[in-house]
Amino acid sequence: MQIREVEEKDLHQIIKMWAEDMIGKHREAYQNPLPEAYLRAFEIIKSDPNHELVVLVDENDEVLASLQLTFLQYLTNIGGVKALVENVIVRKDLHGRGFGKHLIGWAIDCARSKGAHTIQLTTNKTRPGTKTFYKRLGFHASHEGMKMSLI
Repeated sequence: MQIREVEEKDLHQIIKMWAEDMIGKHREAYQNPLPEAYLRAFEIIKSDPNHELVVLVDENDEVLASLQLTFLQYLTNIGGVKALVENVIVRKDLHGRGFGKHLIGWAIDCARSKGAHTIQLTTNKTRPGTKTFYKRLGFHASHEGMKMSLI
């Protein structure tokens, strides 16, 4: 297994994983060809040095899992940097095999290497098992998050 930056050729596999997800199936548009919005978003993320968009691949370069790690500069914490984990997905048929743990371990190491003082994430309340997973990896529920849909 290897963790590497996402390439355009990986987008179909990533979006397919999200379209098969219990939450993603209500918001993603997996088609061939992919909607142009995915390609535009990929180019924006790829061009911004504050983003790490990675995949975990097998020896055949098949995508097994993916995540996005974003670095946020703050004025607080003495001008510190926080790392934000987003869009963690493991292929549905591979759950429970340690691929998510491997990816999160990579994200923690990457955040440390870039001087982040905190790594944080949110998890959907409809996924109680995910919260347990992150707690086992050392995360704790220190804040109550809130969101507002703008569309």
